[in-house]
Amino acid sequence: MLALNNIQVLYDKSIEAVRDVSLEVPAGAIVALLGSNGAGKSTILKAISGVLGQEDGEITSGVIHLEGNAISGETPRAIIQHGLLQVPEGRALFATLTVEENLLMGGFTRTRAETAEELERVYTLFPRVHERRTQTAGYLSGGEQQMVAIGRALMGRPRLLMLDEPSLGLAPQIVDVIFEAILGLNHNTGLTVLLVEQNAQLALQVSSYGYIIENGRIVLDGKAEKLRANDDVQEFYLGFAGGARKSMRDVKHYKRRKRWLS
Repeated sequence: MLALNNIQVLYDKSIEAVRDVSLEVPAGAIVALLGSNGAGKSTILKAISGVLGQEDGEITSGVIHLEGNAISGETPRAIIQHGLLQVPEGRALFATLTVEENLLMGGFTRTRAETAEELERVYTLFPRVHERRTQTAGYLSGGEQQMVAIGRALMGRPRLLMLDEPSLGLAPQIVDVIFEAILGLNHNTGLTVLLVEQNAQLALQVSSYGYIIENGRIVLDGKAEKLRANDDVQEFYLGFAGGARKSMRDVKHYKRRKRWLS
C-alpha cells in the first residue's frame, strides 16, 4: 500500500536526516518503525505526510508511492485526500477548542453526513471522548488528548493511519486502551497502520513486521516475531540479555556484535 524507495531528506539544504530509506507497509498490516530519539523516525513520517517544508526540510532523492501512485511532492491536503493521515507526536490539538470542535476539524474534507457518521464512530470507540466532548481540549489529561488526536485523524476516514509515539508519557492502563482500539480498527475494518514507537516491546507485540532505524538509515528489518527473538534487538531495544534486564549503559559491546551498518 505504502512504499518508500531510497528516500533522502535534508534540512536547510545541508543537514542529512534520512539516507536511502526504503520500507513497505502492506494493505491491512500494522508495521512498526523503531529507533531511539533523533534516529529519523518522525522525519520519515513528515516526508510521507508532505509537511517537511514547514521545517525547511525536503526530499532530495527517492520516491514515495501510495497504492501505486507517487505522492512525493504533493501537498498535505492532497495526501490526506488520498486517505493517508497522521497522528503527530505531542497530539497537536487545538487547545482552546472543545473536544468536539477538534474532532470536526479532522473531518474538513468530508460531507456533513459523513462527518456525523464518523463522529459517532469515534465516540463509540472512545467513550471517554464522548463524555468530554464539550470540554476544552487543553484541559484534558494526556491520555484523553491522545484519544482525541487519534479520533480527529479517524474523522478523515483514513485507509492508512500513521501514529507517532502514541504511548509517549501515558499511563500503562491508557496505553492498553489506545492500542486495543488500534488493534480493533485493524482487525475489524482493515485499517493499515504505520506505527512509530520507542517502546519496542509494545510495538513488536501489535505489529506483523518491523524496521529499525539508526542515524537516518534502516539497519534491520523483519517479521515482528523474528525481531523479538534477535539477540541484538533484545539487548539494546528490549532491555534483555540472557533473560536478565539490562540498561543501555550496560550494553557495552553493542558497538557492535553484528555490524548492521557497512
